[in-house]
Amino acid sequence: MEYFLQQLINGITLGSIYGLIAIGYTMVYGIIGMINFAHGDIFMIGAFMALISFLLVVSLGVTSVPLALMLVLFFSMLLTAAWGWTLERVAYRPLRASFRLAPLITAIGMSIVLQNFVQLTQDARVKPLPPVITGGHILTDTGTFSVSLSNIQIVIILTTTLLMAAFSFIIAKTSLGRQQRACEQDSTMAALLGVNVDRVISLTFVMGASLAAVAGLMYLLYYGVIDFFIGFVAGIKAFTAAVLGGIGSLPGAMLGGLIIGLIEVFWAGYFSTEYKDVAAFSILAIVLIFFPSGLLGKPEIEKV
Repeated sequence: MEYFLQQLINGITLGSIYGLIAIGYTMVYGIIGMINFAHGDIFMIGAFMALISFLLVVSLGVTSVPLALMLVLFFSMLLTAAWGWTLERVAYRPLRASFRLAPLITAIGMSIVLQNFVQLTQDARVKPLPPVITGGHILTDTGTFSVSLSNIQIVIILTTTLLMAAFSFIIAKTSLGRQQRACEQDSTMAALLGVNVDRVISLTFVMGASLAAVAGLMYLLYYGVIDFFIGFVAGIKAFTAAVLGGIGSLPGAMLGGLIIGLIEVFWAGYFSTEYKDVAAFSILAIVLIFFPSGLLGKPEIEKV
């Protein structure tokens, strides 16, 4: 039972990171119906921006850990949001009126460009970061096995919960959220009613990139190492989470992230580490057979 509880904590932590990335996929798809396959690499950019910000903050002599983390979070979100805005403005907006496969092909191309850009500028070696948030709490201790909850796991879970609540409020209650929902339903009619569709889409990319930056920082703090390839693997799993939960649904993206994280951790803990990805994708296939729109997704109704 203790081992199960420990794996549950680890799975929720990993799933929280996947969920933050998955929200970026589902927000973009919900508005313009596009799968931004470069979003995983935006997450990778966010992790590198966080690492560079850490080095900058340390060089400036900041010794307070909470202050350093707040500064790193601010700068990494700001810089990564700029990357997301540039990506939409340069690579996606000119192709919005083109045939449906054009933005998809461009997204895959931009993913490769971002990977190679980081590899050339930061080289291919793994970049380490010494532990910043240390310590934790022992929940149970039987003498042979102890269940622990580290402080970094608490930070990740609380941060994800707060961000999920904040973004749900923005989508449901604010003017920007109403404009996003209007563009999701009918962008042409929204434009006729005075909504600046280009601005809404750009802000959606900015919001998704900001969440990816937070996920990149959490990943860096949790694992302590990053490289230029983490975006591809995490991006595929986060996309899987978005589809599993119901792409276009924010709660579905978070639910899918938690499910993927739990499947990976439990499969690796009880069966085989080598086949944890196979288990996750198999569950996705099974769920989509019975729920084609995902667990919380709504079926698309085509108007004639």
